[in-house]
Amino acid sequence: MLSRVADAIYWMNRYIERAENVARFIDVNLHLMLDMPAGTADQHWAALIDTTGDRPVFAERYGKATKEHVVAFLTFDTQYPSSILSCVQAARDNARSVREVISSEMWEQVNTFYLLVREAVSNAQVIEEPHAFFTKIKTASHLFVGIMDATMSHGEGWHFGWLGRLLERADKTSRILDVKYFLLLPTVQDVGTPMDDIQWAAVLRSASAFEMYRKRFGRLSPAQVADFLVLDRAFPRAMHYCLVKAEESLHAISGSPLGTFQNAAEQRLGRLRSELDYADIDEIIASGLHEFLDTFQEKLNDVGEAIFDTFFALRSLAVPVTRLSMAETTLPAPAYAPRMSQQQSM
Repeated sequence: MLSRVADAIYWMNRYIERAENVARFIDVNLHLMLDMPAGTADQHWAALIDTTGDRPVFAERYGKATKEHVVAFLTFDTQYPSSILSCVQAARDNARSVREVISSEMWEQVNTFYLLVREAVSNAQVIEEPHAFFTKIKTASHLFVGIMDATMSHGEGWHFGWLGRLLERADKTSRILDVKYFLLLPTVQDVGTPMDDIQWAAVLRSASAFEMYRKRFGRLSPAQVADFLVLDRAFPRAMHYCLVKAEESLHAISGSPLGTFQNAAEQRLGRLRSELDYADIDEIIASGLHEFLDTFQEKLNDVGEAIFDTFFALRSLAVPVTRLSMAETTLPAPAYAPRMSQQQSM
């Protein structure tokens, strides 16, 4: 498979997953605001911007972190590469460039997704009543996943797409958890109170994890919520599950056996996955869950960089040309300029 095609499929899936997860981010706060004390709203919306790591960019354009400003920034800001509109537009551009590889149903769903968001830009009701809109965003992403799984051959292209989606999902699950555990950490007096339970329930719902968590653990417990979202091996949005399945796709692409590595991408992803294999949630919390999540995000970025260097980066080939009496001639790789904006993450 051409690196240009693999790159486009990989990033098409990352962008669609990112758009869905930004909608989930906002939904966390929308649920929390229903039960939060008066006067704390701006604090929670500011925390959401802090989680993206783009507070300076937001402050320069919008100033105060109000609900209206944060929703506009994360949803419709075309100058912000991780807004929902920017992500869906980038996914559509990537899909257009590989229409000969993906199914027509996949293209139609990406295009429908883009039009849904584009038409909402001028709809004031989205800002006033955003919950229904963000539910549609999540549903559109789910539809794309199902259509891709059902209509695209499960070869290299499918694995590149699934790899991108899983890495993006693992990163955003860690950030959703970080919103509550670090940025919205309650006072000692609030721990274990109904208010604390409401916040943890909102975090689980933002990852569509509430029912599956209750089936496994029953009552809400901060340590068990963290255990479920970080270390669970069966729940599809848990960080550990995402890494296990991402590693399977990475090895399916390269053809190397699981448990070995032939390139930096396999080495870094395997090392990070193995750390979660033997992790214990009590030890993680004792040493600092926020610090653990922050380190995890950095290592996941390193995995993404290694995937780019291994599969997508331009290379020069040194080829001997004896017929021309030249010792060596350097030939450029196929003309392809990677879209650097695609390498930006929240």
